[in-house]
Amino acid sequence: MRALLLALLLAGPAVAQPAAPNWDTRPALAEAPAFAPPLPAGHSLSNGLPVLFVQKPGVPLAQINLLVKTGSVDDGDLDGLADFAADMMDEGAGEYSALDLADAVDFLGISLGTGAGLHSLSVQLHAPLSKLDEGLALMADVALRPTFPEADLERVRTSRITALEQRRDEPRAVAGVALAQALYGDDHPYGRLGLGEPATVTAISRADLVAFHERVLRPGNAALVVVGAVDWAGLQPKLEAAFGAAAWPAAEAVPGVTVPDAPQVGPRSVTLIDKPGAAQSVVRIGRIGAARSTPDYYALEVLNTILGGSFTSRLNQNLRERNGYAYGARSTFEYRPAAGPFIAYADVQTDVTAPALAEFFNEFEAIAEDVPSSELAKARDYLALSFPEPFATVSGTAAMVGSLWLYGLPPDTYAEYTTGVQAVTASDLARVAHEYVDPERVDVIVVGDRAAIEADVRALDLGPVTTLTIADVLGPAAE
Repeated sequence: MRALLLALLLAGPAVAQPAAPNWDTRPALAEAPAFAPPLPAGHSLSNGLPVLFVQKPGVPLAQINLLVKTGSVDDGDLDGLADFAADMMDEGAGEYSALDLADAVDFLGISLGTGAGLHSLSVQLHAPLSKLDEGLALMADVALRPTFPEADLERVRTSRITALEQRRDEPRAVAGVALAQALYGDDHPYGRLGLGEPATVTAISRADLVAFHERVLRPGNAALVVVGAVDWAGLQPKLEAAFGAAAWPAAEAVPGVTVPDAPQVGPRSVTLIDKPGAAQSVVRIGRIGAARSTPDYYALEVLNTILGGSFTSRLNQNLRERNGYAYGARSTFEYRPAAGPFIAYADVQTDVTAPALAEFFNEFEAIAEDVPSSELAKARDYLALSFPEPFATVSGTAAMVGSLWLYGLPPDTYAEYTTGVQAVTASDLARVAHEYVDPERVDVIVVGDRAAIEADVRALDLGPVTTLTIADVLGPAAE
């Protein structure tokens, strides 16, 4: 029997072997599926509080963000006030002490946090739908009824002052402060980073925190962003109970600070901040960029993607891949209600500080020349194909929707994104490159070992060189 089977197998027809794949030819890319970003539905509660709602079926989770249109630009003379207040809001609220509140959050398996930025203060809740009622109750306590207990206030104050002093050992933090000061100056709200200084944090009292909270936490100055696998009919009464008129009486917003556009920086200059013995130099190159409302937004998105917005961008390919000067080099436009900064940055080895600076400026000059059509198409496709990513989660979607409200943009703004970036032309790039990345009008900040790098940096003849100590930037160290 075995012999017969073997004979039949041997006598069977030969089976053709598949041709070896041709690895020299890259397969054609399939067309990307169309992406329709969610359009938030606009509602309001009984006190006039706006609600931007996105129903996101699937995972039984919800993200609820309370956004307040007041931030560190409104600190006045008490630099760091908004950030300090946000830090304290979950240190005791309603009937909960700080520890009781933390225990309740852990027991429910939810995430509850607070934060402040230049133009906003926020309270964020991430919760499974099964715990949404309890989570909303805790969120409302933190947002509307913080107690600012004195004992916890002093603990948080000490922690904040310690963190501010620790910046002296963090060259990136020093460079960030120095660049903001160079671009905007002490009199502009963007010249400060919102964390305060040891002296102002020391001066902030509990009464200051209470007054700030009472002044800015008003329905007329806030909005709720809700994203999750819920329907509005079931959600509305829950939100009304937590944040409606009975819990939070209607009140108009108190006018905040109007942030002016800063004048563009003058002729190129270099500030060298001494960090003796540093193994690396922290390089930051900046100028005034654009507001989020700029009509050049899509062109700037494409321009930055080519210059320094991704791993394959020109700056990273030059400084990291070809020259090995840095682990990474990037650039960014920080969009804000008023013109934020354009920043190019890298941490480079000390002994190649000057050559690395030279390569930055080579790339700034090259980006203003004709960009090959293939590179332009690649950048446009990169932006279009990566755009859906933040909408994959409830928290990412809520952040994107919240930005619309903070910047005063129409709710259908994101529907135009892919079309907007795909419409950018080579002439658009040349125009915005000349306007926004002028290498002759930038401030250069370098934090590094002055003794090792100063001579070579001066030899580049980039402009006048000012040398500073870390104390010149951050003030004298605490005793």
